[in-house]
Amino acid sequence: MNRITLVALAASLVAVADGQAAHWDQFRGPTADGRAGSPTLPRSWSETENVRWKTAIPGKAWASPVAADGRIWLANATEDGKRLSAVCVDAETGRILHDVPLFEPAEPAFCHPYNSHASPTPVLAGGKVFIHFGSAGTACLDAATAEILWKRQDLPCDHHRGPGSSPIPWRDRLFVNFDGFDVQYVVALDQATGKTLWKTDRDIAYGSDNGDMKKAYGTPAVIEHEGRPALVSPAAVATIAYDPATGAELWKVYHGGYNAAARPVFAGGLVIVTTAGGDNVVAIRPGGTGDVTKTHVAWKFKKSAPTRPSQAVVGDHLYLVSDTGVFSCVALATGQIAWQERRTGRHSASPVESGGLLWWCDEDGTTVVTKANPERFELVAENKLDAGCMASPAVIGDDLVIRTKTHLYRIGAEQR
Repeated sequence: MNRITLVALAASLVAVADGQAAHWDQFRGPTADGRAGSPTLPRSWSETENVRWKTAIPGKAWASPVAADGRIWLANATEDGKRLSAVCVDAETGRILHDVPLFEPAEPAFCHPYNSHASPTPVLAGGKVFIHFGSAGTACLDAATAEILWKRQDLPCDHHRGPGSSPIPWRDRLFVNFDGFDVQYVVALDQATGKTLWKTDRDIAYGSDNGDMKKAYGTPAVIEHEGRPALVSPAAVATIAYDPATGAELWKVYHGGYNAAARPVFAGGLVIVTTAGGDNVVAIRPGGTGDVTKTHVAWKFKKSAPTRPSQAVVGDHLYLVSDTGVFSCVALATGQIAWQERRTGRHSASPVESGGLLWWCDEDGTTVVTKANPERFELVAENKLDAGCMASPAVIGDDLVIRTKTHLYRIGAEQR
């Protein structure tokens, strides 16, 4: 074996090792857009095929799984919301290692049956796991020992129909949206102590005194544009970008709508936001100061746009599925619809993308794998599990981690 071959082999082994060690640290993974590093995620499975393990998770919780260092973490809740906990699962065996009770509200706030008391996805950062249940409480645990390091229960918000916004990490802080019936604000917490670093009230002209029109379930994203970081935080009626260091407002775009849950993505120099009602899908050129609605909206469209599933970007196109199962491909630069395809099934989960393929889990137990083809809808595989998904998949190495309404699965590839 010559030296060139040895170098190439060493490089490939390092790449494989890096891929296997990759973590899925937050809602939609480390790149915040559902992109996975493995080119060999499984395409076919069933209850009896390519399931490495299956573990029952009692309770009712729509939080997506996160994973690192051989462990998978879940936020969990009883259906009545009187026990809110953190569940840790061994990634190799599926065995539940910890089920740590965090909050036990005597009188839980109302939660709509379509939602759950544990819908926000946890965050893994700096050897800690952060579990968030909206105004019911936020907690930090040691990811190695499951020891509780700090808790907060003094961030008020009437979610009205249950919480939904997931926290996200950035440097030494944790950002959370609180867009409730009564109050609407964004807060930055110190990851080490849980103390408030800044809290900024939403400065939005909602156009209504009805608190139901002020609610949102969106998860923010930190982007960097022209050397300036910005916390892009969707809300009802508008999306606001804040300085993540101070909480000062940088820019704002009005688009209408409320109750949106999809996370924005930043690609091709555009921030893509989906709303519920209003302009539905909006492409924003980041930058400017103050209200930039008239100057920085690149394009928008309304036809069969999602409110809950987040979007994926592959190449020059945006791929989406509506809540009711309409798949769309949209040109990223112009917003022109390349194609739309209607299928059965309702969708809340956000897709995973890898190697030019997309994985879409619906609420009835079906996951379709499609090719990111801007010419037409192209189905690669269709897979069925016993229960459906409200949570979005995670990725560990070359495997998918799927949380259904009843179980957690590790799905292994049919070929390595």
